[in-house]
Parts: sequence; C-alpha cells; structure tokens
Amino acid sequence: MSEKDKVLVINGGDFPRSAQGWSKSDHFVQGWTLLLDEFSGRGFLLKSFDSNLTIHTDNPDLTPCFQNTILAWIPSIYLWSVLPFYLVYLKRSKRGYIVLSVLSRFKTLFGVLLWCVSWADLFYSFHELLQSRTPPPVYFVTPLVVGITVLLATLLIQYERLRGIQSSGVLIIFWFLSVLCAVGPLRSKIMTTAAQGHVNERFRFTTFYIYFALIIIELILSCFKEKPPFFSPVNTDANPCPELNSGFLSRLTFWWFTSMAIQGYKRPLEEKDLWSLNKDDTSKAIVQQLSKEWDREKAQAPTKPSWSPGDDKKHDRKPSFLKALLRTFGPYFLIGSCFKLMQDLLSFVNPQLLSVLIGFIKNKDAPAWWGFLIAALMFVCAVLQTLILHQHFQYCFVTGMRLRTGITGVIYRKSLAITNSAKRSSTVGEIVNLMSVDAQRFMDLMTFLNMLWSAPLQIFLALYFLWQTLGPSVLAGVAVMVLLIPFNSAIAIKTRAFQVEQMRYKDSRIKLMNEILGGIKVLKLYAWEPSFSEKVLEIRKNELRVLRKAAYLNSVSTFAWISAPFLVALTTFAVYVSVDEENVLDAEKAFVSLSLFNILKFPLNMLPQVISNLAQTSVSLKRIQQFLSHDELDPNCVETKVIAPGTAISVRNATFSWGKELKPTLKAINMLVPSGSLVAIVGHVGCGKSSLVSALLGEMEKLEGEVAVKGSVAYVPQQAWIQNATLKDNILFGQALNEEKYQNALEVCALKTDLEVLPGGDQTEIGEKGINLSGGQRQRVSLARAVYSSAEIFLLDDPLSAVDSHVAKHIFDKVIGPEGVLKGKTRILVTHSISFLPQVDHIIVLVDGQISEMGSYQELLKQNKAFAEFLRNYALDENIEEDEPTMLEEEEVLLAEDTLSIHTDLADNEPVTNEVRKQFLRQLSVVSSEGGECPNKMSTKRRVCEKKPAEPPAPRKNANEKLIQAETTETGTVKLTVFWQYMKAVGPVISLVICFLYCCQNAAAIGANVWLSDWTNEPVVNGTQHNTGMRIGVYAALGLLQGLLVLVSSFTLAMGGISAARTLHAALLENKFHTPQSFYDTTPTGRIINRFSKDIYVIDEVIPPTILMFLGTFFTSLSTMIVIIASTPLFAVVIVPLAILYFFVQRFYVATSRQLKRLESVSRSPIYSHFSETVSGASVIRAYRRVKAFVDISDLKVDENQKSYYPGIVSNRWLGIRVEFVGNCIVLFAALFAVIGRNSLNAGLVGLSVSYALQVTLSLNWMVRMTSELETNIVAVERIKEYSETETEAPWIIEGKSPPENWPSKGELEFVNYSVRYRKGLDLVLKGLNLQVHGGEKIGIVGRTGAGKSSMTLCLFRILEAAKGEIKIDGVKISEIGLHDLRSRLTIIPQDPVLFSGTLRMNLDPFNKYSDEEIWKALELSHLKRFVSSQPSMLDYECSEGGENLSVGQRQLVCLARALLRKTRILILDEATAAIDLETDDLIQMTIRTQFVDCTVLTIAHRLNTIMDYTRVLVLDSGTIAEFDTPANLIAAKGIFYSMAKDAGLA
Repeated sequence: MSEKDKVLVINGGDFPRSAQGWSKSDHFVQGWTLLLDEFSGRGFLLKSFDSNLTIHTDNPDLTPCFQNTILAWIPSIYLWSVLPFYLVYLKRSKRGYIVLSVLSRFKTLFGVLLWCVSWADLFYSFHELLQSRTPPPVYFVTPLVVGITVLLATLLIQYERLRGIQSSGVLIIFWFLSVLCAVGPLRSKIMTTAAQGHVNERFRFTTFYIYFALIIIELILSCFKEKPPFFSPVNTDANPCPELNSGFLSRLTFWWFTSMAIQGYKRPLEEKDLWSLNKDDTSKAIVQQLSKEWDREKAQAPTKPSWSPGDDKKHDRKPSFLKALLRTFGPYFLIGSCFKLMQDLLSFVNPQLLSVLIGFIKNKDAPAWWGFLIAALMFVCAVLQTLILHQHFQYCFVTGMRLRTGITGVIYRKSLAITNSAKRSSTVGEIVNLMSVDAQRFMDLMTFLNMLWSAPLQIFLALYFLWQTLGPSVLAGVAVMVLLIPFNSAIAIKTRAFQVEQMRYKDSRIKLMNEILGGIKVLKLYAWEPSFSEKVLEIRKNELRVLRKAAYLNSVSTFAWISAPFLVALTTFAVYVSVDEENVLDAEKAFVSLSLFNILKFPLNMLPQVISNLAQTSVSLKRIQQFLSHDELDPNCVETKVIAPGTAISVRNATFSWGKELKPTLKAINMLVPSGSLVAIVGHVGCGKSSLVSALLGEMEKLEGEVAVKGSVAYVPQQAWIQNATLKDNILFGQALNEEKYQNALEVCALKTDLEVLPGGDQTEIGEKGINLSGGQRQRVSLARAVYSSAEIFLLDDPLSAVDSHVAKHIFDKVIGPEGVLKGKTRILVTHSISFLPQVDHIIVLVDGQISEMGSYQELLKQNKAFAEFLRNYALDENIEEDEPTMLEEEEVLLAEDTLSIHTDLADNEPVTNEVRKQFLRQLSVVSSEGGECPNKMSTKRRVCEKKPAEPPAPRKNANEKLIQAETTETGTVKLTVFWQYMKAVGPVISLVICFLYCCQNAAAIGANVWLSDWTNEPVVNGTQHNTGMRIGVYAALGLLQGLLVLVSSFTLAMGGISAARTLHAALLENKFHTPQSFYDTTPTGRIINRFSKDIYVIDEVIPPTILMFLGTFFTSLSTMIVIIASTPLFAVVIVPLAILYFFVQRFYVATSRQLKRLESVSRSPIYSHFSETVSGASVIRAYRRVKAFVDISDLKVDENQKSYYPGIVSNRWLGIRVEFVGNCIVLFAALFAVIGRNSLNAGLVGLSVSYALQVTLSLNWMVRMTSELETNIVAVERIKEYSETETEAPWIIEGKSPPENWPSKGELEFVNYSVRYRKGLDLVLKGLNLQVHGGEKIGIVGRTGAGKSSMTLCLFRILEAAKGEIKIDGVKISEIGLHDLRSRLTIIPQDPVLFSGTLRMNLDPFNKYSDEEIWKALELSHLKRFVSSQPSMLDYECSEGGENLSVGQRQLVCLARALLRKTRILILDEATAAIDLETDDLIQMTIRTQFVDCTVLTIAHRLNTIMDYTRVLVLDSGTIAEFDTPANLIAAKGIFYSMAKDAGLA
C-alpha cells in the first residue's frame, strides 16, 4: 500500500493525508506514543499505537494502552468541560423541585455502585503495590478519574432533581459516550480471552464487565423522564404544550409534536386543539422584558443635550431600540448560532468521507470493515447534522416569533400613551404598518440572520478544501460564481419593478370590481355589463402582460440558479485538466469537488438576499425607534388627589396647547366647578370647546398653571367611538353586568326602539367603526356607555348634535338635565343647542381659547356681552330651521316610512342601503327638528316610530340567517378534480409537455454526471489522460442542454400558468356579470371581491412558482433514486420501506400544516383591526381608565395568533427531521451497498451515487413543503370555480328572437295574471296582477311600505322572473326575448343615483353610441350644462368612486341625463327619496313633463303632489291592486288613496 494511502486513525477520526504531510504526522505519532508508553509501563504492555494491530488487518483491535487512557478519559473530559456552563444554567432554572421517585433512587443507586466498582479497581492496584508487583501509573490514574467523574454524575442527578429538570441532555450524552468508549475494550477483552483460552487479571476483567452493565443500565434509565416538578407554578391551561414536560430525546427529535400531527391527520385541527403557549413565549413575559430594557435605554440616553455646545455630540445619543432588542433576545438567539456553527463544520465532513470512500473502493486489498466504518460515519455525521440544524432553526424561528410579539406589544402600549401631536405625525395606517409589516420583517430576517457570518465561513472552508483537491484552478469556478451574483441581483431589481407595476394594475382592477359589484343592479337595469366587462379585461390584459415579463425574468433566474453549480464545475474541471498535462481528473477529485460546490451554492445565493433583507429591516428598525421615541402624555398633568372641598374640577391660570411646538389653544383658563353641578360650555365653532374637555382629560400639553379633577371620569366624545363588539359589550365597556342598571341606561338613552330594529337586539355584532349604526345611534350608544359607567364626573362633548331634536330633548330631560339620571353628578356639557341653556347651573362662554364670561343664564343675559350676541345669532338660525320643514312635514313622514321599504324590498344587504339609511336618518332629523307643536303632527311622527319595529318582515330575517353563515373553508385533503381543473385551464397538452421537459432536463443532468464518472475512470497512461478535449466537450454539451431545457420548461410552465390565470379569471368575470341579482343580495360584496383579489392573486403568482419548485424537487429526488439503483441495484430493496415512511410523514404533515396555516391567517387580522380601533379611540380608553384592560386584550389576541404559529414552526422541524432521516438512510444504504458490491464497481460510479445521495435530503424536504403549499393554494382554483359556476340569468340576446328595431313603438304595457317572488322559498310579493296601460299614459304607483311598488319595476326589467303569468309590452311577451334586448329598450331613473369612477362621458354613454352634441343637449335639458361647462375638462370631468365629488342632487341629475340620452318609449321613475332636495326634484319633474310627453311613464311616488296630475294612479296593497283610477275619482272614492292624500294634506 502506497505511502499516500496510509490513513491515520486516532479517536476514530479519519484524516486522509497527502504524501508530504505524512512525515510530520509521523513525528507527532512517535512523540505521542513514547509519552503514552512511559505512562502505561513499557515492559508491561505493548506500545500504545500499532498500525498493524489497528488498521492493516481484517480484524482490527486497539492497543490496551490506548483503551486504558484515551478511551477511558473521553467521557470524563466531556463532563468536566461542560460542567461550569451547565451549573450556571441550572442555577437560573426555576421550576421547583421534583419529588424523589423510584426512577431517581435507582439512578442514584447505580451511580454509587459505579463509583464503588471504579474505586475497587483503584484499591486493587494499591493491593498489587503492597504485594510488590508495581502496576503502571495508568492503573491508578484511570480508576481515580473515572470514579470521581461517576460520583459527579450521581451528584448531578440529585442536583437536577432539586432544580426541576425532568430529563437531562448532558447526562444522556455522558452515559452514551461512556458506553461507546467501553464497547471497544469489551470486544478486545473477549477476543484476547478467546484467543488465549484463559482469563488474565480475573479481578479487573470482572469489574469491567460490571462497569459495562451498569453504564448501559444508567443510559437506559436516563432516557426516561421524571414527573413534572413539585411547587412549579400550577398550570391552569386546559391544553398545555407537551414540550415543557418532554424528555431530552423527545425534544431533540421533536417527538412531542407527533400527537398533534396525528390529530391533524384524523380530522382538521380547530382552535381548541391548539396548545397554549409556553410561558416564555407569551406577550406578558416578553413585552415586560423588552419594555424594561427599552426604559433602561431611554434612562441612559440623556433627555437634553449637555451644557456646553462644544461637546453635545458625545452626550446626545438617542436611545437605541436595537440595543434593547439585543439585550432581550440576544442570548437566546446566540444558542441557535452555536448550533449553526457546529452544523457548518459538520457539513464539510461528508465530502471528506466521500473521498476516503472512493479511495477505499480503488484500493482492492483494503479490509472490508473500513468501508462499513466509513458508511456508518457518513450516516452518523448526516444524522447529527440534521438534529443540530433543526435545533438551530427552532431557536431562530422562536426568536423571530418572540421579536414579533415583543415589537407588537411595545408599539401597542406606546400608541396608548403618545401625545396627540405625535399621533398626528403618523396616520393610523402607518402605525398599523409598523406593527404588521415592520415586525414581520424582523421575523423573516431572524431565520437567516446567522448567514451573515456563516456564509463567509462556509465559503472560506469550501474554497480551502477545494484548493486542497484541485489547486488554483478553483479560482476559475469561483469567478463564475461571483459573476453570477450581480446578474442575479439585477434580475431581482427588475422583478421588483415589475411587481410594483403589477400591483398598480391589480389595485385598479380591484377598485373597479368593487364599484361594479356595488352598482351591479344599475348595470343590469341599464344593460351596461359588456362595457364594464371590457374595462376589467383591459386592465387584466395589462396585468398579465407585466406578469408575463416577470415570468420571462424568473425563468432566466431559475436557469441561472440551476446551471450555476454546473457551470462552476465545468469551468473548474476544464481549467484543471488543461492547465497541466499531469493533472488527472479522477473520481475522488471530481465528486468531492462537486459535493463541495453544492455546499457553496447555498451561501453564495443567500448572502445577497440576507444583506438586502438586513437593509430593509434596518429601515423598519429606524421607523419603529422613531415611533417609540415620540413624546408621551404626562400622566401627572391633571392632579387627581388634592382639591378644594366641594369642588369637582378646578383650573387655575392654565394654558394648554396640542403640542409643545404649537401655539397655545387655550389661554389663562380659570374655572371652579362645584360638585354635582351642570355646566354648559358654549361658543362659536373652533373656539376651543372640545379642547377644554380634552385638557380636563389630560390629553393636551399643559404649558403652565394647574388642573385638578377629583373622581372617576366618563367621557362622551363628539365623534362617537364604537368598538367592533356586540352592542351590549360597547355599553358595558368591561364592567360587570347589572341588568337593572343596564336596562335603565338603554331606556334613558332612547336605545330600546333601536334594539327592536337591529337583527340581534343588543347581541348584534357592530362592525368596525360602528359601520352598521346610524350616526345618532352611535352617539346614543356612546352616551349609554357613560351612563352605565356611573362615574363621578361626566364630560359630554356635544353629544346632542348627532341625534334628532326630539331625541335630543328626551336625552336632555332623562339623562343630562336637572331631572335626569345623572342629577347630583358633576356634568360638563359642550353644546350648540340653545333651548337647554336655561336649565343649566353655569354657562361658560369661550371666545378664541379664552373664557370671556361665566355665570347662570339670567346673569349672562343681563351682562349683554358675547353670550347675548351668541344667543341672538343662534336663535335666528333655529327659527329658520323650524319654519322650513313645516310645509313638507306630512309628506316627509310618508317618505320616511317608504325609505324603510328600500330595505325590505330590494336591498337585503347591499352596501347602498347603508348610504340610503344614513341619508334617511339625516332627513328624519330635519323633519322632526321642531319638537312637535301640534298634536296631529306628533301623531304622524309617532306612527313612523311605531312602524319601525315591524319593519323587517320575514324575508329580512331569512336573509340575515343566510348572511351570518360563515364562508365555507375547505377542510381535509384537496380533491384530485381540482388539480385536473387547473390542468384543463393550463391546457392538458401543455401540462404533458411540461412534464416531458422536466424528464428531459433531469435525463440531461444524469447524463452529464454519468459522463463525468466515466471520464474519471479513464485509464491513466504515463500520468496523463487521453482525449480530455472530447470529454470536456461532451460534458459541456450535456450540461448546457440541461440548462436550456430548464429555461424552456420553466418558461412553458410560466406561460401555462398565465393562460390558466387568464381563463379562470375570464370565466369568473363572465359568470359574475350573468349572475342574477338575488345572488348579490345574499352574498356580501367582500366575499366576491375576495375571489377577485386574493384567489386570483394566488393563481397568478403563487401556484406557478410552487409547481415549478415541486416538479423540480420531485424530479431531482426521482433521478437520485434512478442513479443509485443503476449503480447499486441492491438499493431497490430499501426503496419501498423508505418510500412508505416518507409517504406517511408527508401525509401527516400536509394535513396538519395546512390547517395550522389557515388558523394562523384567520387569527392574524383581529390583532391589526383591534389595534387600529384602539388608536382611534385612545382618548376614550384613557378617560375610562381602561388602558390596562385593552393592553391585555391586545396581548391575548397576539398570543392567540402565536398559538397557531408556534405549532406551525414546530411542524416544519418535525417534518424536517423525519424526512431528512429518510434522506440519511439513503446515504447510508448507497454507501453500504457500494462497499458490499465494491468488487464489481468502479470508483466513478460510487462517487456518482453517493454524491447524489448526499444531495437528496434537501429536495425530499422541499418536496413535502411544496406539496403542502400546493394543496393549501390550489384551493383558490376550487373557490374560483365555485363562483364561476353559480346559476346564471337568462341569456342576454336570443338569436332569432330579437324584437323589431323600433320596439316598443306604442309603449303599451299589459300584466296578465302576474305573480312574482324574490327568491325560491319566499312568499309572493305580487299576487295575480291584471292591468293594462295604454301608450303615452302617465301612471303613478303608490302604496304603503312593502306593498310591492319597487318590485313592479324589477319585474319589467326581469331582475325578478315571473312565478306565473306574463308581462307584454306592445304585445311582445318579455319573457321570450333576450335580457339586453329588453333592458336596453326601457329607461329607468333609479332611486339611488349610482355613478362609477371614470369620466362623465363614460357615466352617461359607456358604449360611445352618442355624439357630443347629443350629450350636451341631454346635459342642458337636465340642468347640468352650467356645471359641466364650468369644469376645465368638460365632458372628461373625472368622477370619483361612487361619484363622491358630485353632490347627491347632481348625481340624480346625471341619472336624468342618462334617461334623456336613451329616450325610449317607456320610462320608469323610481322616485328618489331622502337623498334629494326639493329644488332638484322639481327640476326633474318639469323635465319629465316636457321631454317625455309622448312616452309611457310609470312613477313610484313617495310625494303624492308629484302624481296628482297623472292620468291614472295605481294603489298597491300587500302585492295586489287595491285601486286603479284617475286621482280625482280615487279621492272621491274615499279609499286608501284618499287617506294617504289626507295625511299629506292634499285632500
């Protein structure tokens, strides 16, 4: 055997030595041996290290000397070196102690026995000394050392028990090492005894056997865990996390997670299955610690720069949030970094072992056990690497999770304490972003932060080993890698630019969809769908265009990523072979360097990414730090303890401003408020009334003076702040329920009637910002909260402005006034309402931030100063207001009832209703603002109120139940049909082509590597290889072919993905435009929008890359199997059990992780919505002193979210360890079978199969992850499919059934026995109508709420299809023609004017059918010409979303202009109700009378005076015709119409 192939084995480590290095190590060995020989007594034992005995033999053995020294000392060295660190850790562990158990007693007993056995040896040596046989020193030292160490271990067992450690990793490793080091001596003792036939040294032989048995027992015992500690804090959790009480091995392999994996596999996980968080991960613990560190930072940073201007640089250091973070989370994270370091070093062992293995295969006369040892070492090394890597990831992810918790908590707490001026500097959205986006960035960075030092280390080590193997030619390969970095980053920058552009298109598409869905009914009535559909598809086309560009780029970067290792290998090998004839590429060099290049690939790609992440995170850090450094409100600016007796509030000489840098808003305020008095604060708009209330709450900066407020405070802000909770919770606001007090509060705040209207009474869930309450209701809830809180001081900031005046009177009398519930409490009321002023005790008049006068009503009147003038101004206004409505009083009341019909009739749950409702309430407040002088008016008003409770009839309830049903989330596995649907969308042929391309690309890759292995086996002639040129050429060709195929396949895949995205979106859009109106009434818009935004996004951007990764990893794994089987056919035997194991792990993981992801995303949004709610209601929360409670709620929400996030992290670790174990087994078997079949194999093939096996672990792991991702995301296809296949309305155009061009020419209408219902299962709304309308007649339709007036119009347009009977227009049955043919020939002016964002022209004429002149004519007739021509862009005037930049009246006129443009023979006028002012209404009526003289006009009337001159009036009553005649005849008949006219004062 040549010098070069000598391998030195010390402590079982293999170091291949180059020939030059051998002599040095030889000296080292000789020196070492001499020393040991002295020690173990030379004459007595053989020399310690004998290569003939140990290595070059088929039956290896270690020399007794080596056994007695090095091997015996290894465990002791380990334990003593770990001890100091471990003791520190134990001292800090506070978990109570564990009661002495049987297990513990046995452990201790065996420990003591071990000690006895070791020292028996020691005494035996002394005994020998006395008998004048001098044993070598080793026989004294070793037993002494071992004995002391074992004693230490025994003591540790007890100490751990007292510190509450249930399972000790340190000792498990110690016993394991002891067993490992005793196996060698055991074997050699048995061998020598067998060889000699008798036992030497019977005593030591016996003690050794006993020792061996005892350490095995100790090892087994230490694997069991103790009971949980005694006196540990009692775990009240219903479902504690098993991690806490799991043993060391269970933690190492994450075995404790298995229970959840199994549960998740059996049935979808739910909220209740999640474990509660470990104590160290809860918000409470983390935020407390972080806040403490941050406060320490702030205390260290001086608040003001130091005295001399010269050196304020040094002292003026800002408090650094980074330092606080490092102090809080650094130590924990560093543990993870240590694991990373170990893993990095271990990752370089396997390539070295590979080279030893290849050397072994070449060397035909090497003993077989070498091979088995190498295979075993490879396996052990890989398993260690896996365990360590996942521990590292666990530490990183948990740090990330804690960071997010900490940052979220700190920001939340800060947001409740910052001053108002600081709050103004950033919007609520920005602050929420700090919490969501910036905290998330920290979390993402944590995973790879260690790459900052680990990547350079890995690169350095890899290059070092490569240099060892190939010399300077490595630099060529490295150069290629370095060149690829800027290439990749350029692509990344470009991709980001595309992303921004695409987001722009996406946003505009979603905005348009939102509008379309909001106004879908109007689109249907006007038959405008095609035009809008085109607009959406146009945006979508641009969006996909950008996507396609991004896909081109992506496939190029994929090409770079896949080809990089190959190109590097190619250049390196080519340079290496061509530099020098003597350079021979043998298997060892080729495959070792290939595996090293594979290691290099990861850090080189990660480094730029980590650096860019770091840059982003540093920006986030700055933003967070800036927010946390904002000024806070001074909690002591309002004195709460000391105050003069009998006074509730006193302010002396105080000056306040909204911010230190702003000028004072309130100056020199002096006021004393006696306890129990009612004080009104009045003054003009903007004179500082609300500011004064804020100042009393301590919300303003107090510049000078003093403020004292004694007692608890309740505060009603001007803008009511309502939480997203039930109405009841909003009123209780965290206090215990006292039913009587609660009912009383509802009663006095006039909320009883509202409760009857709300679908769930006081359990109604109120949307964010109180969206489903009217302004007045919100204000009353806010007031009820104050009343219920039974505080001592009430600060009421104009609570009466938002409610109607009779309600205001009720509230003043029952709550605020001298006879109200709050009498005897101190009340400060900001008000504009003069009528209440005579009843208050004191009035404070504010002028420009100063108190100009105070006193009672009478005193101030006498003074005749500012207050008297204020009274005169306002009294005038109020009189005017009172006169105006009287004339329309009665009609308004009717109208009020009818508005409520909008709800029941059409819009069960349209967003529009809300608008209408708000406008209705506004209107009502005008109607009733004059408090009821005459009794008859009062009675009509009463009738409105009485009708209200009855307002939601059966359909409404029904709709609500339907609405409350949650959206179905898909659970369980995804059906194959969904994948098939996606494949159909991509195109079955393309799908097959993609798979085929992937097969080809892997075939090319295998080809290149097989060629390489063949090349390395080329015989060496005179130290050189022949035809290297051809070898390099073919290798390059195969590699580049692979690269090209990658490019083409990823490209085809991207194209397929985009075409699928296009088809799926188009189908969805098509279907949604054809869906009947009833679908929109029962489905919240948000749900449909979600399909268009979230699900389409997933199909556009998530599924294709996931499929790309999945196919890539799948084929890589497949090709690995093929290569290994091809080189060692035996391997086929193991594949089946490994595949089964893999499959099981994968199924368990996918089911569990998918559900955990869903739970995590569901529980995430409440954190942010609660936060934005808190930010907007901070002053109320502070006033009621509920800050702590809100902080707790926020912490709870964050913890709820982390509860599903944490198992998600662990599930990835759990999976990783199990899947990588499968991968490690593949490595083991590939190496083993190579060793077994080494006579028939050449070195090249072994190198090939083992280097493939080493790579497989990663792709197996990713394959499972991608399967999971794919299954999670493919659901989007299913959801879109579901909405693309809802039932559709009748076809828009029926071929061959189109009515004549000029139809309807006469405008005759006939209803024949016509009945209709809203939806299947509901009652009929119109029952058997029979009526005939002649051409050109003007018909008014009237009737009480819910009589079916609006339904008639919907029937004409076939928004509702007949239940039986039919409608004929000019003799044509409308049910037989296409919907668009019908709808485009009728004109409607709908009740609520809907405009779309876009130009005015688009809103009038979306199909560009009419010329400019015609449009201007229509505008002139609809009285809009003046307004439009005054706009600079005229007809291209941009309307904002929903026409927000036009007044309601103008919007109504735009609808009139639309009607004038279409000018068909039949006009339906669904009369606008509350939305419109009388003036506009008259304009419309006039235009209709002049312009539509010869048309048939049907008007659904709310104001009877508009239809008194119509040809006939149709009176509907609960869906049937009650009366139908001329208005004069109907009044004479004294029927329903008469009573309505009488109510309206027209009869």
